[in-house]
Amino acid sequence: MTERQRIETSLNELLRPDLFTDYGPNGLQVEGRSEVRLIVSGVTASLAFIDAALQAGADALLVHHGLFWRGHDGRLTGWLKARVARLLRADVSLFAYHLPLDAHAELGNNAQFGLRLALQADARFGEQDLGFIGGAGPARSAPALADQVQQALGRAPLLLPGDGRPLRRVAWCTGGAQGFFEAAIAAGADAFLTGEVSEPQAHLSRETGVAYLACGHHASERYGAPAVAAYLAQRLGIEHRFIEIDNPA
Repeated sequence: MTERQRIETSLNELLRPDLFTDYGPNGLQVEGRSEVRLIVSGVTASLAFIDAALQAGADALLVHHGLFWRGHDGRLTGWLKARVARLLRADVSLFAYHLPLDAHAELGNNAQFGLRLALQADARFGEQDLGFIGGAGPARSAPALADQVQQALGRAPLLLPGDGRPLRRVAWCTGGAQGFFEAAIAAGADAFLTGEVSEPQAHLSRETGVAYLACGHHASERYGAPAVAAYLAQRLGIEHRFIEIDNPA
């Protein structure tokens, strides 16, 4: 079995994409050379990330946001052609895992996000059990939790403070999980953290008293891919490097 095949097998065993209904294909999205000495992780398979990874000497890439999503018609034109062409020309593989990378209990985006905020989940909620919920950790108020997020992520979250209640239970789901807010409220959360906010969440926060923190889609999902890649690199005896491409969203 080649290194590329070992990586694919190990990732599928670890992240179990077969258990999820997702918005696009999980796993090997672009097949590159068989031998892998360096795997580079990142959040999104953007052209800037691909170019930076190739410059670093990557043989394979591991990202959370891959190239192909539900609704694409399959044509390799424009920006998608440019990304795929870079990878094919360099003979470099691209692995992408979306919901499976959010959900992993120890290495996933939600677990790693919680770790940085000293939040430990004791239950799951929401669609496909993607949401995490547990004790409030060191923060006892929504403003204190917002300060903690700013220190951990390096950016201030948008805070909808709710009714100012003391925090006992905090729920979170990284990325674009604003639609999970109602499920978090039903699960007993005093505050909910995710990446993005839409118009309805402001009203729900005011009317239910539950605080809402939009921490940034990219900022909240920087940690799963490098955690998985580092684990994989140690297990398989290959090198790993994380490359950050700034994104204000």
